[in-house]
Amino acid sequence: MTVRARLVIRGRVQGVWYRGAMQEQADQLGITGWVRNRHDGAVEAEVEGARQTLDALIAWAHRGPRSARVSEVVVEWMDPRADPEKGFEVRR
Repeated sequence: MTVRARLVIRGRVQGVWYRGAMQEQADQLGITGWVRNRHDGAVEAEVEGARQTLDALIAWAHRGPRSARVSEVVVEWMDPRADPEKGFEVRR
C-alpha cells in the first residue's frame, strides 16, 4: 500500500548536506518526492512509497548525515498523490 508523509526536520540540518543525503536514502529505498530547506532553518520533505520504506526513511531522518544534529522530526501522514512524482528531487 502506498502512503505519503510530510516531514519537518529541526535542529542543525541546514548546511550539513542533509538534503543530498536524504535524496540518496530515498533513491536507495525507492521512495519518490522532494526535500527542501525552509526559511525557519528546518528541512521539509514530502515522501511517498510503501509504508515500510517510509518508516525506514523516517528512522534515518531522526539521525540524518553524520554532521547533522536532529532535534525533532514531525511527521504528518497524507493521502498519496493521484499523479506521483518520478524519482526524488532536492528543491531550492
